[in-house]
Amino acid sequence: MNLILELLHDGFFSAIPALGFAMLFNVPKRYLPFCAVAGAIGHSSRSLLMHFDMPIEWATFAAAAIVGVITIRFAKRHLAPPLMYAVAAIIPMVPGTYGYNTLIALVQLSVQEQVSSDLTSIVILNGLKTVFILGALSVGLAMPSLVYYRTRPII
Repeated sequence: MNLILELLHDGFFSAIPALGFAMLFNVPKRYLPFCAVAGAIGHSSRSLLMHFDMPIEWATFAAAAIVGVITIRFAKRHLAPPLMYAVAAIIPMVPGTYGYNTLIALVQLSVQEQVSSDLTSIVILNGLKTVFILGALSVGLAMPSLVYYRTRPII
């Protein structure tokens, strides 16, 4: 019961930035609730997978693929492009904290006169985690479209 409430809470608070970015990207008003729902489902599914000890990179990949499938369904239903829903829906999963920590450590490294192994390891760890999460978002979001919209057989 506690997990369900936690996922509902996570979904509600991740629907807000998805809705905000959809409005920023000038998505028509009638499609805004679908962007919010896709964002909530995506972030909640990532949180659920991470609850069962899946690494954040793989959980983000799976959640982005789920968002890709959902947005294809929304696009077919409303005769709209799937990216209209998908871009706003994956915004809550962008790794802002890891990118921020990478840049802060880089600035601290550049100010110091001597290279610190602790700061260097922070830069490498957070930088790689940021890159892998962003890659998981892009590949996970593109994969359902590639599978669904493939029109010719591979020779």
